[in-house]
Amino acid sequence: QVQLVESGGGSVQPGGSLRLSCAASGSIFSITAIGWYCQAPGKQRELVATITRDGSLNYADSVKGRFTISRDNAKNTAYLQMNSLRPEDTAVYYCYARVVRKVIFRESDYWGQGTQVTVSS
Repeated sequence: QVQLVESGGGSVQPGGSLRLSCAASGSIFSITAIGWYCQAPGKQRELVATITRDGSLNYADSVKGRFTISRDNAKNTAYLQMNSLRPEDTAVYYCYARVVRKVIFRESDYWGQGTQVTVSS
């Protein structure tokens, strides 16, 4: 199986910064893409940012210029640097990974347990 463990959430004032980490472990042959989605109360889960194995990036329009995603392929870990945070960024942030598993070489999607990000004065 595959596990995704997030860290780095918390509370911050508007304009502040947070850095999220997502470490993938388990029966991993390769990670095709990894990133974050967020879900605010009463809303659907939506894309924040993803990065593919070859470094292709995809950001939600609302975070472009403020958030930066990166990954360390050797460590199967991704990072989300969040700057200039706004109250509307408040949500639970879920790590997502599309993983090719060892032995069966099948591609599947996995999710972390979520970490709360709260932006408030």
